[in-house]
Amino acid sequence: MDYYRDRYERRPRIISTVLLAVVSAILGGLIAVLLVPTVYPQYNVISGGNKVILEQGKAPPITNTGEGSDSPVVNIASTVGPAVVGVANFQYRGSIFGGGGMTEVGSGSGFIIDAKNGYIVTNNHVVQGAEKIMISLLDGRDVPGILVGGDSRTDLAVIKIEETSNLTAVQLGDSNALRVGEPVVAIGNPGGREFARTVTTGVVSATDRFLMLEGEASFNLIQTDAAINPGNSGGPLVNYSGQVIGINSAKQSAEGFEGMGFAIPISDAIPVIQQLIEKGYVSHPALEVNIDDRYTKEYATYRGWPAGCYVAKVQFDGAAAKAGIQAGDIITAINGVEITNSLELTHELFKYKPKDKVKVTYFRKGETKTVEVTLGELRS
Repeated sequence: MDYYRDRYERRPRIISTVLLAVVSAILGGLIAVLLVPTVYPQYNVISGGNKVILEQGKAPPITNTGEGSDSPVVNIASTVGPAVVGVANFQYRGSIFGGGGMTEVGSGSGFIIDAKNGYIVTNNHVVQGAEKIMISLLDGRDVPGILVGGDSRTDLAVIKIEETSNLTAVQLGDSNALRVGEPVVAIGNPGGREFARTVTTGVVSATDRFLMLEGEASFNLIQTDAAINPGNSGGPLVNYSGQVIGINSAKQSAEGFEGMGFAIPISDAIPVIQQLIEKGYVSHPALEVNIDDRYTKEYATYRGWPAGCYVAKVQFDGAAAKAGIQAGDIITAINGVEITNSLELTHELFKYKPKDKVKVTYFRKGETKTVEVTLGELRS
């Protein structure tokens, strides 16, 4: 199957037929405000320059749906909607006739996680390559955004705006507590400003999906049938308590498929967001090798070798080199989990931290060996 995530949510602002098969999805749920300091104390404070406490917005109450009362979706739209922003990516474009200037090459969505300090979360692919970022707010203001940090390996980015008056922040939930069948709401800007803060509803279809996409391959994704369209990328996926539990990021684009959107779980995104705000980059675990993706299952079968990751180069004195792994080896498993390509390798490695020890199984000259590797560090 084909999974697609648009390079940018492209102008024009109205969804064209060319873009119907495009991506979007949401950050998976963050830790609820009451759970953050107790269950995940290390994520209570996000610091950068000064100490920045992750401010929590108010959540709409779960109300009865009887006569005369609002449904949870109405409360979510009115409470979470104001925290959803538009994110426009401007880049310099020259002209064949000379001259040129800044052009909006794409747009997506984001949401405010800290109203006091102006922090906004979105997808990295929404702001990738941006030379200027503009943020559109609920009250009609268009304000410049500063890229605090982005990470292509997790498809996450943090933006900061200086104009922080009258901002609303979301409340973050716990995506680890999600259950299949639970109702959810997606909010975003499909097609741009004209359709800002579009609300769609659905359920959690699954909580452990793996996509062969750089960035999204780093996580077990949330699958939902809430409608996701071009421009939704970076927007929030919200539970019925009004808490963000995911970041909309991708969509199944194969012909004949409908209602298959994917979101990055917020609980998994928290450590990345924390590091981006603290340091402007993210530290990932690494074997410190280069993988040649031309080594395919078909080629492996032709040579009579196992499927896996072909090591093209080993970093001198790096993690793999210290464990005896060499160029030409084929990595086939991490801690017993089968590996057949570089994205699966990333998916398994990102379950750990730099300096963690993992068992790496590899094939060399007709023999299979397993060694213990102390993981190195790879910075975004």
